[in-house]
Amino acid sequence: MCLNKENRMLCLTTRSLTGAQRAVTWRQGRFIRDCRCFFTSVPECHFVPKTRKMGRPSSPSSSFSSHYRCFTVSSSQWSSASSPTADQKTPSYSYVIIGAGSAGCVLANRLTEDAQESALLLEAGPKDRWLGSLRLSWKIHMPAALIYNLCDDKYNWFYHTLPQANMDNRVMYWPRGRVWGGSSSLNAMVYIRGHAEDYNRWQREGADGWDYEHCLPYFRKAQCHELGENRYRGGSGPLQVSRGKTNHPLHKAFIEAGRQAGYPFTDDMNGYQQEGVGWMDMTIYKGKRWSTASAYLRPALGRPNLKAEVRCLTTKILFDGNRAVGVEYIQNGQKKKVFAEKEVIVSGGAINSPQLLMLSGIGNADDLKQLGIPVIQHLPGVGNNLQDHLELYVQQQCTQPITLYKAQKPFHMVKIGLEWLTMFTGYGATAHMESGGFIRSRPKVAHPDIQFHFLPSQVIDHGRVTPKIEAYQVHVGPMRSTSTGWLKLKSTNPLDHPIIQPNYLTTDIDVWEFRQCVKLSREIFAQKAFDPFRGPEALPGPQVQSDADIDAFVRQKADTAYHPSCTCKMGSPSDPMAVVDSNARVLGLEKLRVIDASIMPSIVSGNLNAPTIMMAEKTADIIRGRPALVDSGVPVYQPPTLDTQR
Repeated sequence: MCLNKENRMLCLTTRSLTGAQRAVTWRQGRFIRDCRCFFTSVPECHFVPKTRKMGRPSSPSSSFSSHYRCFTVSSSQWSSASSPTADQKTPSYSYVIIGAGSAGCVLANRLTEDAQESALLLEAGPKDRWLGSLRLSWKIHMPAALIYNLCDDKYNWFYHTLPQANMDNRVMYWPRGRVWGGSSSLNAMVYIRGHAEDYNRWQREGADGWDYEHCLPYFRKAQCHELGENRYRGGSGPLQVSRGKTNHPLHKAFIEAGRQAGYPFTDDMNGYQQEGVGWMDMTIYKGKRWSTASAYLRPALGRPNLKAEVRCLTTKILFDGNRAVGVEYIQNGQKKKVFAEKEVIVSGGAINSPQLLMLSGIGNADDLKQLGIPVIQHLPGVGNNLQDHLELYVQQQCTQPITLYKAQKPFHMVKIGLEWLTMFTGYGATAHMESGGFIRSRPKVAHPDIQFHFLPSQVIDHGRVTPKIEAYQVHVGPMRSTSTGWLKLKSTNPLDHPIIQPNYLTTDIDVWEFRQCVKLSREIFAQKAFDPFRGPEALPGPQVQSDADIDAFVRQKADTAYHPSCTCKMGSPSDPMAVVDSNARVLGLEKLRVIDASIMPSIVSGNLNAPTIMMAEKTADIIRGRPALVDSGVPVYQPPTLDTQR
């Protein structure tokens, strides 16, 4: 028998004649016995059994406190339950986290650092290691093999957009991660944070406390950079970050050509100065992809207060009034429920998170009513404000056989694969996007709005088509396009992909910026540094010269950079399009947060994996009630003049 004074709970544990343990609990007028709830005053509580074994208890009373939890529901919910047996099978955790991606893995780790809390992590896809083997799962963990998982749906949601009116009515392919690590297990491993002004803009857009001074400490907290710690870099975090090791002559040529074109060299695009050309950071560690599953989830799996389930499609958030109390999900063809004592946290990403909210009755009330979904909370911003980075490839034939063309022939691929499998070194140990840059498209632009990723190879159709020639290319695109889109439910079936409408190139300035991307890329490729390597232009091709020709090329060839975001916008409650507040809580509801790239108020000037990890680190501190980290007065590079483009 034990008396928990803090919770005013009296526990009595006995054993029946059959040896089965029974618990009798009294709490504020409620009497719980044998998995049934007998209300003596306020009908608020029912019994939830243990979620997992946690070792042999030292006493009957400690057994109850370690294995059992009290979960609050309404009397109407209790009366509508199918049977006591059904309730007996419903587990409860402090937190239920939906999605084991770039944010979900961080949250699972950080929230279970507190031993008294428990968390269930639900992932729709499989684990990132087959039979626990990194080598058997080489398509994920070998950095150079990233194309494989972009080309099939084993670990990939395989989304497609509506036909894009301003892109020759093309249907755009949107791969998104569906595996432990989410898209950090599929991406090109480029670690870019964006510009300091992106986060200052968030503050102005209503995301209070998300300016650069409040975000930089969480970038540092997450990171362990191989070059060591400084004011901008972290040196002891779980996310390993490195620089490229190939020392490829074409990467050197790109950086030198950028300098010859008049752009500065930056020794750290994530540090004091983003603007310029230089070497890019990558989430690669000792020759292996370092996803959030590797960095955050796997080190926490041994904790008794964390459970991670796979192949679980979450279909609905459960509510008691305006309070989230759990979720329903499908696993192995069976519908299951789980309850959250403290919070339900949605971390499905910019597509899945708004989809789940809408399926659960949170979104535009008119749209939900048309599908027959009961409205829990009218939030018209759910699924709106969709933003993405669009990019294209400018490709140049190479006169020397030094590109990755031969490396992609079967014989060489076997050699590269064997070296990686045995030593985690060689061409398989990098994604080969080791250099890049950020520049401004025109005068009066305060910070870079065009990004380059240089690759000593040719890519065709997301890598789904084998390269045809010895060539190198730069991936280039605007960082802050003004076109925004939306997504909506196709049906009430959670297995149906939502309708995705990015609305690419709907504004004149977006079209003009892409013209600049082509012209400025060509200018860099024309510099003296490329003289030993430069062959004929492969894309757009020498015949594409006029603005009209370039615009037509953009419509035909531009494609997603895989950065969908902003569909559950963070903002002020007075903003009609805001979905969550500055603490990531869904507006008008209790015990429900969304934490992933969907809550960005606006897209950042760079890749999204690093910012998403930062956001999860920061909101984990918010949830745990910890003081916000801040680095006041951190210096940020300013161009000498804005009167010129460079």
